[in-house]
Amino acid sequence: MKELRTTLKEYLKVRRMFGFKLRIAGSLLQKFVSYAEKEGASFITRELAVQWATQPKNCQPCQWANRLSMVRTFARHVSAMDPRTEIPPEGLLPHRFHRKGPYLYTDEEIARLIEAARQLPSPRGLRAATYATLFGLLAVTGMRMSEPIALDRDAADLTRGILTVRRTKFGKTRIVPIHASTLEELRHYAELRDQLCPRVQTPSFFIAERGTRLTECSVRWTFVQLSREIGLRGPEDSRGPRLHDLRHGFAVETLIRWYRAGVDVEKHLPELSTYLGHVHVHDTYWYITAVPELLRLATLRLEKKGGKL
Repeated sequence: MKELRTTLKEYLKVRRMFGFKLRIAGSLLQKFVSYAEKEGASFITRELAVQWATQPKNCQPCQWANRLSMVRTFARHVSAMDPRTEIPPEGLLPHRFHRKGPYLYTDEEIARLIEAARQLPSPRGLRAATYATLFGLLAVTGMRMSEPIALDRDAADLTRGILTVRRTKFGKTRIVPIHASTLEELRHYAELRDQLCPRVQTPSFFIAERGTRLTECSVRWTFVQLSREIGLRGPEDSRGPRLHDLRHGFAVETLIRWYRAGVDVEKHLPELSTYLGHVHVHDTYWYITAVPELLRLATLRLEKKGGKL
């Protein structure tokens, strides 16, 4: 199995060269190879792949299908070098992911979240400022959580109010203009950050208390603690509103505002799609069908344009 582990390393290297980050897939495939070693398998078989994919008994079947899909793609690569390789056929675990409807935060809930962040224990006062500003930025720009975490200082133009988002989910770069009030908050944070941590080893715009870049794990953990504190989740709940729902909220509020203002939503939807960093505009259309209020407004607009249905 040493050869399979070496092949996996080469496989991940090649795919990452083409822009695939494979953070989750890479980790899971490492676990698959370890499982194969433990089972004494000398090559990939359909049975081995299914056994590993369905190991977690407490997860949704769509996760089994997703795990098997990762092995299937890897097996196709391996089969070019080892003809014994069995590629798990499509439809073997025919479970599809059903996208969860967005949780739409109220303005009050967002305000309570930011205020709770301002009260975080912080020897220097930096941790509280970092999380309050970060959560506020996510709410008013719809950025993915990973994007402000990866934001460097040279990508934040605090003169013109433009953020350059690099290394996005799909390896693309985009420009995110921000409102004057948001710009003012970022300037205030930058001044406080530089005052409290004048010497840091990271170019990151947002920094942790010890002067390092934030991690997605620490941001999620902090959010969960605060969401329990302010009642968005129960004291022991592991599920509930997510940080990513702030992105959904931004998109939905923008669309609702456009509909109510009489804007031609269909014409301007690609603009919102570009601002959010969606690869396909149908990813943005999803909000219209996922949110009853948007579907109602879209139906009213259709009736107005085409007469009674």
